[in-house]
Formats: sequence, structure tokens, C-alpha cells
Amino acid sequence: MELSFKHQLGLVCIIVLFPALCHCQEYTKSRATFYSTSDDYGTPTGACGFGEYGRKMNWYDGRVAGVSGLWRNGVGCGTCYQVKCLIEKLCDENGAYLVATDQGYGDNTDFVMSPRAFIELGRDENAYEELKKYGTVEIEYKRVPCTYTGNVLFYIKETSSNPGYFAVVILNVNGINDVTAVEMWQSGEWKALNRNYGAVFDFPNPPSGEIRLRFKVSGMSDWVDPKIVIPSNWQPGSTHITEVQLK
Repeated sequence: MELSFKHQLGLVCIIVLFPALCHCQEYTKSRATFYSTSDDYGTPTGACGFGEYGRKMNWYDGRVAGVSGLWRNGVGCGTCYQVKCLIEKLCDENGAYLVATDQGYGDNTDFVMSPRAFIELGRDENAYEELKKYGTVEIEYKRVPCTYTGNVLFYIKETSSNPGYFAVVILNVNGINDVTAVEMWQSGEWKALNRNYGAVFDFPNPPSGEIRLRFKVSGMSDWVDPKIVIPSNWQPGSTHITEVQLK
């Protein structure tokens, strides 16, 4: 039982940033369940606001989940976890590596997993079918560094309107880093965007010209400058590749 996915981005210049802090974490006991989709990937309507990108989340290839306590008012969007079930005869020792893309609640669960994530819990396909019969399983989990391929992306939400309204999601945030703030350069100063919901930050009445953003992550003391500007003719639904790659 193996799932594979290839995703490559050709880039000319990369700035690699390393967090100042090292994160170590023990496993936490909890419970997990799963939801169904027509193709076993995640849902594009997840509460993080990732849209179609949230169905697969880069090389994680649909191994995604809705979370409850780990949601943290949207700060937990895009964070990565190792999840292992605890039925020895059925469960794979490495479990599933997945991304939080939604808010989800089950029967005292921390994870509501996509089919492509839940299948990774089992030793093999037969074990997976047995785990499905349980519905909800005992697990242990820990947060792990995200390992997205490529640089940080700025995804401009389809709800944006040029001019008049700007909403953005920051994708491909590697390592153990939470995006805690986003700012836009306007009239000679940095101005804060509002966390609208999930991972979506917005700004009414943005500048009519080019847009310059910077963001802050929990693992670094300084603001992250992506070294790009979003062109003045930006379109809702467009994605812009930065020159930053977090580790």
C-alpha cells in the first residue's frame, strides 16, 4: 500500500531561512476518525481557506485532516503531524504524516482524517479495512516539521477584488512555524492585515499599485520578507511564488 506524488517548481533564486528555535515534542494520546470523499482526497471547502490546494497540500498528496483543539482559531492551519494508531496487530509503526487543513470534530477526537491519511494508519490494505470498521480509533500524535516542496506561496483568494478588497493565504510554510501576522506596505508604513478566518488574512481597500507583503512566523523573531512584489494587475485566484523557503 503506497501513495506517491511528485510536484516540482522551477526557481531561479531561493532564500533559505532557518528558525532560531528547535522544537521537540513527545506523543500525545487522543482519538481519530475519518470522513469520506469521492476521490479520497481532502475537501476544497475546508475552514482554513486553502481551496483546491487544500485537497492535496503539495507532496502530502491528500493526507490531510480536520482538527479540533489543534485548530487554535486558525493558527493551526497548515501545521503537520505524525499520527499513529494503537491497535498493534493492525497499525503501522510509522502511521500517517498529515496536514491540518480544516476544523473538524468527532467523538472526542483531535483528528478527522481524509481517506488518504487514514489509510496510512494501517499495516496494509486489509488492516485499513479493519480500522474503518472501528470508525474511531485510539491514537498518539505529535507535531512534526512540515516538508512542503518549493518556496513559500502567496495565494490570493477568489473572494478578492482588484481594486477594493485583498485576501491572501500563505502556503508552503515549512518547519514548525505558525503564521502569526501579515503586513502590507502602504503609504510609507507597514499596516496589519486581519485574520479573517482560518489561514486567510485580508485588507479592505488595498493600494492600487503593486502590493508588498511581509509575514511573521512563531519560530523566528524577525519578520519574513519574501523579496517579491505582487503586480498591480493581480487577479483573484492567482498564486505568486516568493524567494523564501523556510526550514
